[in-house]
Amino acid sequence: MRQLVVSTFVSLDGVMDSPGGGTHPRAGWTFKEVPFDEAAYEIKGREQEESEALLMGRSTYEEFAPVWPSMDDEFARFNRMQKYVVSTTLAETDPGWQPTTVLRGLDDVARLKEGDGGPILVAGSALLAQGLAAAGLVDRYHLLVFPVVLGTGKRLFSVGPDTGPSTLDLVEHAVYGNGVTLAVYDVRH
Repeated sequence: MRQLVVSTFVSLDGVMDSPGGGTHPRAGWTFKEVPFDEAAYEIKGREQEESEALLMGRSTYEEFAPVWPSMDDEFARFNRMQKYVVSTTLAETDPGWQPTTVLRGLDDVARLKEGDGGPILVAGSALLAQGLAAAGLVDRYHLLVFPVVLGTGKRLFSVGPDTGPSTLDLVEHAVYGNGVTLAVYDVRH
């Protein structure tokens, strides 16, 4: 069975909305509000090397597809690897960012996870990450926690009766000079 890893930038209060830009009132908070420290992003390089597929929701896909192919220095391996988009509405994928396959729901993700291959990395995709957690499909979280409190926005963990796993094991952590912390958690199944 393949490992499914959710990787995201998150504020201290659990918001992952618009870290690099977007519609949130404080969009771009990862770079506008916190000094850059290259060491904090080392996990991103490891993710490219260790992952064999990239999984995202439609909104994240529509943000990444027009931009990432032109950023081959930063995302060369991601650009070449198999990408999956979970969407019930996406009619076709961007011909400039292939190979990309549309999955129509979490059952398709579960089948993908049951197959052979290496880790599947979920980039961003708040609603997808919440659904994957509620379905018990997440195996690991890679969180870069930024020292900001945003108050509102899309959150990594939903609150309600179907919130998914409640117990995580910390397997790696680090603190960087800019106040960002890395927390890698395995999900207890």
